[in-house]
Amino acid sequence: MIIAFTAQGDNWDAPMDPRFGRTRFLLVYDDEADTLGVLDNEAVANEAHGAGPRTASLLLENGADVLITGNGPGGNAGRALAGRVKVFAGAAEGTAREALARFRAGELKEFAI
Repeated sequence: MIIAFTAQGDNWDAPMDPRFGRTRFLLVYDDEADTLGVLDNEAVANEAHGAGPRTASLLLENGADVLITGNGPGGNAGRALAGRVKVFAGAAEGTAREALARFRAGELKEFAI
């Protein structure tokens, strides 16, 4: 399973980013291989519109099965992810490592798209 996280940095100890579309980084964890990759999402920082769908495309291109984030994606990004990526919201606080632990413990709620 490929699990993606919205993060403010490029490692497990990075604070989570509550935003989806304009998150600075996407951490991509391969649960089976136990490897962590980083996707730089700063290209959308100055986009007036369409940041969410562009970030959704980046996730889909990289095979994410699950997204863990703070507030969840907006409407257009949500539609792009619907039926393809399970989204879990409520992980705005703490680090990516802590968000993974909360996900594994079943403490995050699935975001309705």
